[in-house]
Amino acid sequence: MALYMTSPNLFSFAFGIGTQNNQGEWLEVYYPVPVFQPSAADTQKLSDVLGHAEGNKEYALSNDLLDQLADVLTDSRQIEILGMLKDSVKPCVACLLASDSPITSTPEAYLKLHLLSHRHILPNQIDLTDIFAQLPTVAWTNEGAIDIDELTDAQIRVRAGGGILEVSSVDKFPKMTNYVVPEGVRIAHTARVRLGAYLGEGTTVMHEGFVNFNAGAIGPNMIEGRLSQGVVMQAGSDLGGSASTMGTLSGGGSIVLTIGKDCLLGANAGTGIPLGDRCTIEAGLYITAGTAVLLLDENKAPVKVVKARELAGQNDMLFIRNSQTGVVECRTNQNAIKLNAALHANN
Repeated sequence: MALYMTSPNLFSFAFGIGTQNNQGEWLEVYYPVPVFQPSAADTQKLSDVLGHAEGNKEYALSNDLLDQLADVLTDSRQIEILGMLKDSVKPCVACLLASDSPITSTPEAYLKLHLLSHRHILPNQIDLTDIFAQLPTVAWTNEGAIDIDELTDAQIRVRAGGGILEVSSVDKFPKMTNYVVPEGVRIAHTARVRLGAYLGEGTTVMHEGFVNFNAGAIGPNMIEGRLSQGVVMQAGSDLGGSASTMGTLSGGGSIVLTIGKDCLLGANAGTGIPLGDRCTIEAGLYITAGTAVLLLDENKAPVKVVKARELAGQNDMLFIRNSQTGVVECRTNQNAIKLNAALHANN
């Protein structure tokens, strides 16, 4: 039964080229141009050629299958990619996602990370359940991904040939720019942005900035601190040097943390609560959900003390620490800092 008979559209598909270990297990996959929510016609053609009936699956691509797919598809870019994959010395794969459901394979995990970094879908709007189980920890080297158990043999081989195998990291996630370079961004240190990060046009990531997978900056933004997994920063906001955001992998629980438009987290500041628009946290101040905050009225007179979680998501807040008493205060940010428009215009 063709997939079209049960579901007229795929969630996504892509043709890729990847790396396997000596046991034929996938280590990573590169998808040049993934397709998000393809047409029913393309879904039907892919289903017929690959014999795909249902579910999320991947298919090894022989030269014969590459030719058959090129004959039935109409997208010129996809046809071009299929031609470039022919006679590849590395394994090629077609990954078809019938639905957005928990991840069951390494090729599927890589396709979902590509969809995020290609800006097809926003963070927290795609199912990444079981991604850690499906991403092997590999050695990322100047020769690509190498299975940890095969690393010593690879090092011997390279050194015997007069070279040195450079191991840049040992991790489940590769750096984004080896797979996707989004249009209109600047990244000073590419190793600090993981595949699966969403960087909107006009975003700059400085040398000490970090963006995790499933985190996003809508753009334009300036990132000099840490944007943790699950955190989304809206347009015009700045994350100051060494500032940080509490993600769901680092003690933030199930709270989806967002930073609104035109916000500023000063150097070494941080937040564990969502911020609305035009909020500022002064340098060196970390706000967590349980932080006791003294609310001040428009005349800067004390009103009451609340837990910071009660202020989550509100606009126009200015958080400071009283330099005399040490008390964390929140004022209405009526004189919100006007962020550098020229800087963002040239991000």
